[in-house]
Amino acid sequence: MERAELERVRDWAVKKLTTGEEPPWSFYRHMQLREALDSILQGMAATQPMEASPQPASRSGVSLRLVETADRQDSAQCHLGQPETPQLPM
Repeated sequence: MERAELERVRDWAVKKLTTGEEPPWSFYRHMQLREALDSILQGMAATQPMEASPQPASRSGVSLRLVETADRQDSAQCHLGQPETPQLPM
């Protein structure tokens, strides 16, 4: 289905909810329909490709680089969130 058609059906369900002329049992079905359509439309909006933002001219030649730390054991423990283990005497 196209986005426009989904929005049209959602608007119809909202109109049914706001008029109050529908029987009580249908209120919950219209509410479920509106909520389902809201979720579908939000999902469609989230998966739309974003337009590429122009890069500033001052950063065009800059690239990321990896930096090695002096103590690899400490950084690994920090990132893994593991508690520090004490060194046992030999």
